[in-house]
Amino acid sequence: MYKGKQIGVVVTAYDEAAFVGRVIETVPDFVDRIYAVDDRSPDESWNVIQRIADRVNEETDDETADSELAVADGGDGRRVVPIRHEENHGYGAAVKTGYRRAAEDGIDVVAVMNGDGQMDPAILDRIIDPVVTGEADYAKGNRLRSAEDRADMSTFRLVGNAMLTGLSKFASGYWSIGDPQNGYTAISREAIEELDLESITDQYGFLNHLLTHLNVAGCRVADVPMSAVYGDEESSIKYVPFVRFVSLLLLRSFCWRLKTRYVVRSFNPAVVYYAAGTAGLVGGAAGVLGSVARAIDGNDGFTAGIASFVAGLLGLVSLGTAIRLDAEANEDLEVQCADATEQARPDEPDGDRDERVPARSEPR
Repeated sequence: MYKGKQIGVVVTAYDEAAFVGRVIETVPDFVDRIYAVDDRSPDESWNVIQRIADRVNEETDDETADSELAVADGGDGRRVVPIRHEENHGYGAAVKTGYRRAAEDGIDVVAVMNGDGQMDPAILDRIIDPVVTGEADYAKGNRLRSAEDRADMSTFRLVGNAMLTGLSKFASGYWSIGDPQNGYTAISREAIEELDLESITDQYGFLNHLLTHLNVAGCRVADVPMSAVYGDEESSIKYVPFVRFVSLLLLRSFCWRLKTRYVVRSFNPAVVYYAAGTAGLVGGAAGVLGSVARAIDGNDGFTAGIASFVAGLLGLVSLGTAIRLDAEANEDLEVQCADATEQARPDEPDGDRDERVPARSEPR
């Protein structure tokens, strides 16, 4: 229990046998239930999850037997609920499985901590606070807000993340929200029930796709500053196919969001400016390239080149206007949290939270 709310944590695992056990063990004591979801790992992740779950549940059995949670779900007082997919479906599918089980159990706020050990359990309270207090429906970490926070992020990761951040802003409509690849998140049960989880991808683009669906659902999203932490874990992502898949996914998401929010539900001129801007930029660029080609062949392409340049310039202005209108329409859905150094730990009523929070293990 945390500030009067039931808290659940989804721990996702795929080939994380070396880390997932420690992740489960270091989930803070104020968390009522842990959903450890193994996405059919080929390694020993499932055996590790079962072993750790048995031990943790045995240790906490006396404490949870009479809890509100045990009564709510028919007497199952387990703190750790091991779940295994029959087949490998992808990261998004593992998160959605945890979301569904938590919502069925009546959990108020559901966080996600991946099984790779990169998410510091000591800051879980900061991640869930905006949702617990009702300030936001969904909260996510952001490792890009300050140079200090992103110090441990490699240049390759930083550049790739920055590119996906820009694309995700267009697709999702959350223009002040950054680091969309950050999986350290929290969501309210109401938001889970509002979303059509089946229409959100099961793959690694899940986090980006989810933001677009949250926007269309009218959910408020909070950006929580946090530091990047990397250990010895190896990513299973193949980056070229991943970037290609996510880019196309974001393009489809962008078009779906504009159609749903600005055409079907109500009209917003941003959709017209987006269309005009795209046409102007594409037409202008094509015209300039054509003029250059004619000039190389010895033909006069000056007049056509000027016209193409003007078209491109008008397209750029239209695109800027579209972004401004889009950002204004979504401003109320964005919540910016203070940096960690500016956040005072909130006072909590006695009994709402166990103050003992396990320290994060060193990267292995």
